[in-house]
Amino acid sequence: MAYKTTYPYTNEILHEFENATDTELEQALANGHALYKKWRDEDISERKAILHQVATLLRKDKRKYAEVMTKDMGKLLTESEGEVELCATIADYFADKAEEFLKPVPLETAAGSAYYLKQATGVLVAVEPWNFPLYQIMRVFAPNFMVGNPMILKHASICPASAAAFEDLVLEAGAPVGSFKNLFISYDQVSKAIADPRVAGVCLTGSERGGASVAAEAGKNLKKSSLELGGNDAFIILDDADWDEVKKTIPAARLYNAGQVCTSSKRFIVLADKYEEFLEIAKEAFSQAKWGDPMDPKTTLAPLSSAAAKRKVLSQIDLAVENGADVVYGNEPIDHPGYFVMPTILTNITKDNPIYNQEIFGPVASVYKVNSEEEAIALANDSSYGLGGTVFSSNPEHAAKVAAKIETGMSFINSGWASLPELPFGGIKNSGYGREMSQIGFNAFVNEHLVFTPNK
Repeated sequence: MAYKTTYPYTNEILHEFENATDTELEQALANGHALYKKWRDEDISERKAILHQVATLLRKDKRKYAEVMTKDMGKLLTESEGEVELCATIADYFADKAEEFLKPVPLETAAGSAYYLKQATGVLVAVEPWNFPLYQIMRVFAPNFMVGNPMILKHASICPASAAAFEDLVLEAGAPVGSFKNLFISYDQVSKAIADPRVAGVCLTGSERGGASVAAEAGKNLKKSSLELGGNDAFIILDDADWDEVKKTIPAARLYNAGQVCTSSKRFIVLADKYEEFLEIAKEAFSQAKWGDPMDPKTTLAPLSSAAAKRKVLSQIDLAVENGADVVYGNEPIDHPGYFVMPTILTNITKDNPIYNQEIFGPVASVYKVNSEEEAIALANDSSYGLGGTVFSSNPEHAAKVAAKIETGMSFINSGWASLPELPFGGIKNSGYGREMSQIGFNAFVNEHLVFTPNK
């Protein structure tokens, strides 16, 4: 069976799920399309109440949903509980904002009267990853539920219990059948769904390889797509940075969710005169990480999500070292059946090192020494990725000026990263295209329908 929960802390298989059949996929498409047609003739008041109920149920059963995620992919229970709270906030936000976001937009023209409507387009297919099992779904589901686009989910095969729990949540909140359907389908079935004329678009968060495949399938079938494909985000510390704030930020910036965050800081870029000081700060921060049972509130470092994830991170560290990088902290084995990787700091990564342009999706920091601000900016931009990034400076104007020069979709000033429903999320380059969250994300799969009456 492709879909199963293997608890990353114990390596124990907890759940297994049967793959969905083509008949089940057809039923989901039929239900979703019928509901899309029905919703086109209805106002959003019922959906607004349902989405608020989703938020209420998440808060009421926070521990239940958090445990499902932790058992699926290993994150700390405290982090899972925070994710549940964020999901509830996203649901409430789009329920409250949908009426405003859906208002017709007037257009200025001397030729007559014009405006455009924002209308649903049809069933969406969402292909989502394991690192935030509920949040990744919610940031697509909530806005599109309010728009009137039903959704079919193909979740990561290692977090099926979270996918099933989300479907149960939506139905418990009172949503009609077809609003959201989780299917344990193959990538061949994903391609079949994208090709179906009842599907209007597809969104994916995942790898470059997966994104390229889905985008090709969407393009072949003239379907709109939105992709978020990870990042190799730079953390630039300028010469006027507040180092007390830097110290506070480093641990979460790199080690939150065991480093399995697309927007976590991965490349730390430091001016030469502060380089050794930064390494000592980073080593101290990493040495404080306490690995252990993710259900224990005293644990601060979770296992990675799977045996495969652990193997990949360790192989990337080996690759970096084989090509000249130095390990200044970490890279020691942790004797436990869980998928733990010791927090590790790499230095002396040259441009010809294969790891230079790779995202390491785990608790590994790459530290670079530069001699000027201009060199720092150039290094930050020397990447095929462009998702997020951090600029640290005690001067807001200075920070903003540097941030504007970084080729990326998001810049965070004096902060590792952030995710809020009112802030657009997405990147450029090989990090993908399109945005989720905020009004921009709300509009991702709407029909901007022009209505024009010419002058007589």
